[in-house]
Amino acid sequence: MRTLYVTEFITLDGVIDSPGGNEGHPHAGWSFKDVEFLPEVYEMKGQEQEEAGALMLGRVSYDLFAPVWPSMTEEFPKYNAMPKYVVSSSLQEDDLVDNWGEITILRTMDDVARLKETEGGPISVHASARLAQSLAAAGLVDRYHLLVFPVVLGSGKRLFSDSSPDKQKLSLAESQSYANGVQKLVYDVVR
Repeated sequence: MRTLYVTEFITLDGVIDSPGGNEGHPHAGWSFKDVEFLPEVYEMKGQEQEEAGALMLGRVSYDLFAPVWPSMTEEFPKYNAMPKYVVSSSLQEDDLVDNWGEITILRTMDDVARLKETEGGPISVHASARLAQSLAAAGLVDRYHLLVFPVVLGSGKRLFSDSSPDKQKLSLAESQSYANGVQKLVYDVVR
């Protein structure tokens, strides 16, 4: 069974919306505009790229990443080469880019559960707030990789919503503090 983990840049108040920038978002780019850049903070991202066997996105994140990531050959060589899965009820095959390798559309949480039963490395879920919430509600998330930034935005898409299912116990697997106030927190979901 494959491990499925959700990886996020997240504010102290739980917002994961537009950390790197997104036109039209009032706080776009908060992860680099509001906090001093330290390369060691992002080492987890490089490690994830090395270890992941597949990349999973929701429709909105796919629409943001697909036009950009394929050309980022130095930053994301492994992500660009690995299989990608987009969980969407509306995306069609004709909507997929043709320069980003193997991309499969999954329609339901049952499709995701079946994917987890296959052979291969961990499945890395990036951004995709709604997808992360749906995966958690379906009991499909095994781990959270969080870089918690010392910023409070007050509004934006959150990793955990008010409509999230009942409480979920997590076990701290790894943590690290950085000089700029960012915290790396890796939690396993306790079943």
